[in-house]
Amino acid sequence: MPMDVQFLDRVDYLPTYAAMQAFTAERTDSTPDVLWVCEHTPVYTQGLAGKKEHIFNAGEIPVVPTNRGGQVTYHGPGQVVAYPLLDLKRAGYFVKEYVYRIEEAVIRTLLHFGVTGHRVAGAPGIYVRLDDPTGHALLPQRPIKLEREKWGSDPAVQRNGSDPFFSGPGPNFTGLGKIAALGIKVSRNCTYHGVALNVAMDLEPYSRINPCGYAGLQTIDLSTIGVFVSWQEVAEVFSRKLAVSLEP
Repeated sequence: MPMDVQFLDRVDYLPTYAAMQAFTAERTDSTPDVLWVCEHTPVYTQGLAGKKEHIFNAGEIPVVPTNRGGQVTYHGPGQVVAYPLLDLKRAGYFVKEYVYRIEEAVIRTLLHFGVTGHRVAGAPGIYVRLDDPTGHALLPQRPIKLEREKWGSDPAVQRNGSDPFFSGPGPNFTGLGKIAALGIKVSRNCTYHGVALNVAMDLEPYSRINPCGYAGLQTIDLSTIGVFVSWQEVAEVFSRKLAVSLEP
């Protein structure tokens, strides 16, 4: 059954969060999967691993603790937020592949608008080269899978959320801007929370936090790199890419 895509327009975060929890708690094995696509009024959300020191000055923007993974991030107007409410058991894949598929949908959405998205080893989300947003050169800090037999017991091998066998000393954001952030929760094999893709935002609130817990990580949007498209156009393309990418 195709995923039901629902556009919620601009909504406050807290009631949306409560609705996701209720939907997931009440769903049964026959409940259809749904994708909620929305835009939020300004809010900082803090993941389960969140630390207070990563928020310098919230000011008038509310800070909402959540049960998703990860650290602090910002949601606000000009950002497409997508919440896949998906039964992973029925879909037939596990959490690591789910994260990969979401990231792939972001990459394909960016490509639709002429931008090349990249993964960084050890840091879920999608990033763009600041000096060459449309170039296709591979990142040296991209995830590189190693041979399990050769490297599986090597303590120097970094483990991350996408696959347990990648090389590198840790996340390296040199020359990159983060354009999409992920934060998910899985309950009884069912997902909620999701992914945010930056289109045309006021990026100032990101300067008040360490985005995703990383000091100095630059956050960008499509308009920053010269791609001027409407929220609605990106939302429609992104929702289609997600629906296809998350198919069983």
